[in-house]
Amino acid sequence: MTDRLQRKRVLLIEDEPGLVLTLTDRLKSEGLDVAAVTDGPAGLARASDEAWDLILLDVMLPGMSGFDICRELRRTNVAIPIIMLTARGQIVDRVLGLKIGADDYLTKPFDMMELMARVEVQLRRQVARTTNASPYAFGEIVIDVRKAEVTRGGSPVDLSAREFLLLKYFVEHRGETLGRDQLLNDVWGYHSMPSTRTVDVHVAWLRQKVEPNPRHPQYILTIHGLGYKFAG
Repeated sequence: MTDRLQRKRVLLIEDEPGLVLTLTDRLKSEGLDVAAVTDGPAGLARASDEAWDLILLDVMLPGMSGFDICRELRRTNVAIPIIMLTARGQIVDRVLGLKIGADDYLTKPFDMMELMARVEVQLRRQVARTTNASPYAFGEIVIDVRKAEVTRGGSPVDLSAREFLLLKYFVEHRGETLGRDQLLNDVWGYHSMPSTRTVDVHVAWLRQKVEPNPRHPQYILTIHGLGYKFAG
C-alpha cells in the first residue's frame, strides 16, 4: 500500500481466533493499525466510540450479528466503510448486507490477496471522501460530502452508504453517460457482482429519495441501452 494509505486504523470484528491472528498479522504487515474485537456488543461500542478508517465485520458473532451492527452504525450516521466477512454465501445475504449499508461483502474462505485489494479500494475511497469539497445542490437536494450528509428541503435524507457513494459519483460525473459496468467498478470497487441489476436497484432506491417524481426522473436519467446520466 502507498504511504498515504499506511497507518490507517482498521477495526476487525471477528470471533474466529485463527482468522483474527492471520488478518491482524497481514494488515499490520501492510502498515495498518489494527484492533480486534471478538463479540458483537463490544464491536459496536468500539466502532461507535472511536475513529476508524475501515471496519472488517463478521456476520456471525456472539451477542449481536454483524448485520445488526452494520444497521445500527448506519442508523446513527457512522459512515466508516464496512467490509462484511461471512461463511454465508447466499445472494440474499449479500444483498441484505449491501442494502443495510455495507460497502463490500466477502465470503469465507476468501483469498487474502483479494481481501487486501478490497481493503485498499475502501481506504482509497475513504481518503477521497475526507478531502475538502463544497456542498453541492440540485433542486431541493443539498449534498455535504465532508459530513456525508444529504438534505432535502432542509430535512435529512436517509441514504445508505452505498446510495450516498452512488449519488456522489453521479454528481462528480454529471453530464456523462455512465454504463452499469463502470458504476459497478468505480462505486462498488470491483467487477464481479451478482448481476448488473444491482446498479438498477440502487438507482431506483436513490430516485425514491432525491427525485420530485421518481416515476418520471429529472435528475438521474436512464440512457436506454447505455446506462445513466446525472442532469442535476
